[in-house]
Amino acid sequence: MIREHYWKHALDQSEKALKSGALIPLPTEILTEVDDNQFVIRKLIGELPIRQKAVGPVVNPFLPWDLRLQISMINDSHGLILNKYPVQKGHMLLVTRNWEPQNGWLDINDFRSLITVDNDTTGLWFFNSSSNAGASQPHRHLQLLRRKKGSISCPRDDWFKSISTTSNRTNKISKSCFVKRREKSTNNSLELFEQYLSLCLESNVGIPNKNIKPVIAYNLLICRDWICLVRRKKEICNGFSINALGFAGYILATSKSDMDILIKRGVENLLSEVVDPI
Repeated sequence: MIREHYWKHALDQSEKALKSGALIPLPTEILTEVDDNQFVIRKLIGELPIRQKAVGPVVNPFLPWDLRLQISMINDSHGLILNKYPVQKGHMLLVTRNWEPQNGWLDINDFRSLITVDNDTTGLWFFNSSSNAGASQPHRHLQLLRRKKGSISCPRDDWFKSISTTSNRTNKISKSCFVKRREKSTNNSLELFEQYLSLCLESNVGIPNKNIKPVIAYNLLICRDWICLVRRKKEICNGFSINALGFAGYILATSKSDMDILIKRGVENLLSEVVDPI
């Protein structure tokens, strides 16, 4: 039975963090839904926050993380915290307690902690492997957008399901996305980890026993029905910063984004410019 203990705690902690100033939500407005509702485009009201930097190396916000954002410790390896700059309320980060590189391989502990949270509070998980895939921090963290029981994980849920059942790849995006269906009867961390490794091998991202790090940037998306790996070559196109959520159907426009080109050419054209098909 899903109790959503972590979700309830995230909402409570969000209220406290707002009052203390630790949480800074990013206000947005929905501009339009296009392409048969496969994409939701939001525009940021105002500017993106300026990340604080020290003289010299960039400050690591996760070592340690702000305890005012902490939801819970997960196993011995991770902490579950609030995203400091959320667009959606209760946006959570699963962060390694000790330093692990974002551009390294995910390991079994990452998936054990993911499953621990997901068995209680489920939704759309995503991971940006490096700056070319949209990662903003070099310290390893997975992200969770909670979804209600029975609701779709994202606007492009049907698209991912269709890709998982066909080998007929017709465009740059489908040739960059590798999807496996998940068995609903199991929610096993080892099985999910093995699916991740299989996707890495199938997509030519590499494998841990042969490659020190993944040989190319990628996004990972996980929900109860499927897991997807997307090969990436760059983060930004026409002023849009694209991370894993872009492929899930969520596009965020800022003052630097060229909306005229997006409207003229469409969202799929935007995504096709940042992937690395094989």
